Amino acid sequence: MEDVIASGRVILIDKPYSWTSFNVVGKLKAIIRYKTGVKKFKIGHAGTLDPLATGLLIVCIGKKTKEIEQFQMLTKEYTGIIRLGSTTPSYDLEKEIDFHFPTDHITPELINSLALEFLGDQMQVPPIYSAVKINGKRAFSYARNGEEVEIKSKLITISKFEINKIDQLDIHFTIQCSKGTYIRSIARDFGLRLNSGAHLIELRRTKIGIFDVLQAFSPEDELNILTKLQLNC
Repeated sequence: MEDVIASGRVILIDKPYSWTSFNVVGKLKAIIRYKTGVKKFKIGHAGTLDPLATGLLIVCIGKKTKEIEQFQMLTKEYTGIIRLGSTTPSYDLEKEIDFHFPTDHITPELINSLALEFLGDQMQVPPIYSAVKINGKRAFSYARNGEEVEIKSKLITISKFEINKIDQLDIHFTIQCSKGTYIRSIARDFGLRLNSGAHLIELRRTKIGIFDVLQAFSPEDELNILTKLQLNC
């Protein structure tokens, strides 16, 4: 079994709400160790998902960890909900609402036309509550200590931004984007460009390149995970 692990495997996981990506890797590591008795092996994920997000996480094992960077470069697809009229410091539900804004001027036509304006290459400023490194330290560390720091903008590409439904102040969307895109920042910018405010209340990663969350397993689905890894023997 040690040879099977070392040769490399890729497993698709549907990350549950409130789990960190690190939690998922830890769970798979524990399952493999318990089943095989192998204590040391390489394992890692190809792209972090926020704890409040759900969906597709690619986990690489053994020699497949060498392909993590290639997986990270693939286009991602997300579905989610942006709520208009209010903001939070984290741009999502991690923090409480800090400001409310008027929304009476916002129409479905304005929302749909603005979504089209987000398509293409652009510079994006990541959230202060993020894992972006500033001087070797994670941005969220500064934020939690109440320190103000400047976060440099990064080039991203949005190849698809569809408005699926508008339910009063809630905008249901599908976005396809490049590596390094923060959907929370899109929510923030969307609110600003509507002369209002907005934050993300739901996010699910549905695709990474050709990989689909419909192919993924729960991290607690031990039987199917072991079968997929060819370790169920």
